[in-house]
Amino acid sequence: MRPHLSPRHALIAVLATVVLGTGATAGAAAAVAAPGGLVRASLRPLVELSAERALVADEVAAAKWGTDSPIDDPAREREVLDAVARQAEELGADPVATARIFRDQIEASKVVQRGLYRRWAADPAQAPTDRPDLGRIRLEINRINGELVRAIADSAALREAPSCEGRLTAGAAAVIHGRRLDTLHTVALGRALPSVCERAER
Repeated sequence: MRPHLSPRHALIAVLATVVLGTGATAGAAAAVAAPGGLVRASLRPLVELSAERALVADEVAAAKWGTDSPIDDPAREREVLDAVARQAEELGADPVATARIFRDQIEASKVVQRGLYRRWAADPAQAPTDRPDLGRIRLEINRINGELVRAIADSAALREAPSCEGRLTAGAAAVIHGRRLDTLHTVALGRALPSVCERAER
């Protein structure tokens, strides 16, 4: 008998498959796209937005690189969490669950930033030569955040269902394959999603 996998462990299994390049991710993506597939159009929007947010972290890293701006910014993080909780309440959604998911989203962004910092420190030739405007980037992040709050609200029933774990895992596989995420952003996406199905574990 197979042991039950938590959402975190299921995602780790998918990410390991991707990183090792076994090709199972393409199969999972095909299953999602096929009629009667595991996810179809349910949790996919939430996962897509999480991936988009992780990819924008590249620009955040480039804007902060070589400056005094820290990767960890508790004041900014609190601002984001307060804002998304308010937006969730306005939509009639659960602000606590929304903030919990966004804490993971924030940590995922840090995974990307730290990974890029390590890469650029090891090979300065790869470091950015232009510094994007952090204010402009944050406007883009705020846009993604708003769409993500709505996706979290819209998926409440799915996130509470026993099938959430499988839906989320297949959705992550499909997005990783569709966006051709590299190892760093694949790991970041995995870090962004564990709290999505947390209620299903209760």
